[in-house]
Amino acid sequence: MLYHLFEWFQKVDIRFPGIGLFQFITFRALLAILLSLFITMVFGKRVILFLQNKQVGESVRELGLQGEENKKGTPTMGGFIILLGILIPTLLFANLDKVYIKLLLLSTVWLGIIGFIDDYLKLRAKKISQELGIQYRKGDKDGLAGWFKVLGQVGLGIIISATLLLNENTKVMREYKGTVKPEGSIAVKYQGGVRYFVKANEPITTIPFIKNHEFNYSKLLPSSLRSYGWVLYMLVIIFIVTAVSNGANITDGLDGLATGVSAIIGVCLALFAYASGNLLLADYLNIMYIPNLGEVSIFIAALIGACIGFLWYNTFPAQVFMGDTGSLALGGIIASIAIMVRKELMIPIFCAVFLIENVSVMIQVGYFKYTKRKYGEGRRVFLMSPLHHHYQKKGYHESKIAVRFWIVTLLFVVVAILSLKIR
Repeated sequence: MLYHLFEWFQKVDIRFPGIGLFQFITFRALLAILLSLFITMVFGKRVILFLQNKQVGESVRELGLQGEENKKGTPTMGGFIILLGILIPTLLFANLDKVYIKLLLLSTVWLGIIGFIDDYLKLRAKKISQELGIQYRKGDKDGLAGWFKVLGQVGLGIIISATLLLNENTKVMREYKGTVKPEGSIAVKYQGGVRYFVKANEPITTIPFIKNHEFNYSKLLPSSLRSYGWVLYMLVIIFIVTAVSNGANITDGLDGLATGVSAIIGVCLALFAYASGNLLLADYLNIMYIPNLGEVSIFIAALIGACIGFLWYNTFPAQVFMGDTGSLALGGIIASIAIMVRKELMIPIFCAVFLIENVSVMIQVGYFKYTKRKYGEGRRVFLMSPLHHHYQKKGYHESKIAVRFWIVTLLFVVVAILSLKIR
């Protein structure tokens, strides 16, 4: 909103010192981080007190894990703090006319609402159990049905993929090397000359560490079916949104774990978005030039600030948990940004922790069912899943586990960034 206000000031020739700074994405991104930190750290405390007064406390299953008793009664639904830290700076400092910003705001609110409803229904079930004098156990049939969550994630995936395929302002630009200016091309002044770009209407993405790194999903289909490449693209996007959102949800099992991992991933995505949206950097790195994408850096800056500010209260011993309100939204946001910057095939690299946590649960459940069917007794690969609980069972303190998972994420993020030049 402030961006549009200052833009209007310039149009009507109202000038005052510093007004021109709002034209720079880097300046607005820094403001977004600062405001996000202020919101989450200052107003976050008030939200925590409100949740405590409303007795919005966490119920903990007895799993034999160290320190689990101390977590009982800790306020949950704290993801609302993160959502405020993301939405308010974005609304103030980003160009709201950009379709990418609209998509990200939609993704944040969409999955935030789904997570909030899930958390609310769980707390309501707990309250009813207490009123009836029935022992409540986390994991009972409460909250949103699993299929409803998946339906919401699928719906978001359809919206994102359809927008990227159909909206004229989300097309990747390819430089035209011919001598005759093609119809519908866009002229861009660059280093004293003019270069022409044409819009790529195909569903394309980036393959890391490959010289010719652009990849068209249609090539995975037989020649006779390549006109339906958009169907395959939509299915891949739906799967990615669902998987990453659930991965963040599963990772949110230790104080500060999912929040810290998400902040580090945000730094990686901010670099990708800024580089792809800047013609000079895109040309230097030989990566896709995606106009209007640089504005996404402001949203990501708010995301990073919100996660860091929330860590103030979420690190061990946590004063608040984000709940599904935060974890589902964070995962969906990360997936959405990766798709927009055409780096969704790199998610297994920079989101390696989410992937490992997801896979550990799948391995544990699959192996248990297989051995129970074959031997009549279920056996386990890990002491407990997800993987962070396995290390808790081995005696590691949860702070050490969380920090080491942050370090692992940082290493994978560096690898992902290196893929911009190493091919």
